[in-house]
Amino acid sequence: MPKVFFDTNVLVYQMDKKSTTKREKCRSLVRKAADDGDAVISTQVLQEFYVVATNKLHIAPVVSKSIMHTFENMEVVTIGKELINEAIDASIQYKLSFWDALILVAAESARCEVLYSEDFNDGQIMRNVKVLNPLKE
Repeated sequence: MPKVFFDTNVLVYQMDKKSTTKREKCRSLVRKAADDGDAVISTQVLQEFYVVATNKLHIAPVVSKSIMHTFENMEVVTIGKELINEAIDASIQYKLSFWDALILVAAESARCEVLYSEDFNDGQIMRNVKVLNPLKE
């Protein structure tokens, strides 16, 4: 299986108590990619996950940190000044928010073929990365 990048929302939906369908779809997708060694995230995704888990989902900080340990078998792209500059260019080129562009260039830098996210247009290909919305019916 090719390497795949997970946007924050996919990781967060694994904790979704309101929708078992979303939760199970995302858990299955992430688990398979992680078990196969094909899962990629970035330092941005880790930071965003922690903030959403503690602030929006009201998960205790120590529990959120524990959940994040389950991401340790994923490749993690470190966001540095080069990727930030690439994200600025991508945000201009594709008319994306800076944060979405940073996700895109992180996926590209790890040579991921697929970016799983609901924040982009499903099926769109940008910078050789195909965006798929795992929750699209």
